[in-house]
Amino acid sequence: MNNLKTVAVYCGSAPGSLPVFADATRATAKAMVGRGVDLVYGGGRLGLMGLIADSVLELGGRVYGVIPQALVDIEVAHPSLTELHTVSNMHERKAKMTDLAHAFLCLPGGIGTLDEMFEAWSWNALGYHKKPFCLLNVEGYWDRLIEFIDHATESGFMSAQRRRQLLVAQSPEEALELLDEAAAAATQGMVW
Repeated sequence: MNNLKTVAVYCGSAPGSLPVFADATRATAKAMVGRGVDLVYGGGRLGLMGLIADSVLELGGRVYGVIPQALVDIEVAHPSLTELHTVSNMHERKAKMTDLAHAFLCLPGGIGTLDEMFEAWSWNALGYHKKPFCLLNVEGYWDRLIEFIDHATESGFMSAQRRRQLLVAQSPEEALELLDEAAAAATQGMVW
């Protein structure tokens, strides 16, 4: 990886209903550590979030968590990270993760994962950053979202250029390669 030193991984604070979600999370950790890419994530110890942090740490990688104080207060912060940044709220969390990361990767998750991914995309489209993002489409998890985004494009609410920003990969290795290539080619500025 020439252009990726850190990747922010957005994923569920729950484990999901299928074992393949955990398998893909462990595989993502292995692919990242094997390529010398550090993890930036939401700082939690639960679900896929906790699993990816644990997996990266077990493999000798570095993990940078960013968590709001409210979640620290209810004891969901991961206790053993390379570095844990505690912030006031979710807005600060997303901003700090964006500062720390060179790219974004979305594993299966719920509303928080969607919120983080769409904000990263919006900020990119508005020219606030030029960092690429990718969906890891585990067992077709993101298929319906991709269909909707294609529908929004066909309906004239998203340009083809903006639609092309959303990368989709079937494996962690493919995701990291796509992100590395996109980071190398990225230019600053709005994408209409």
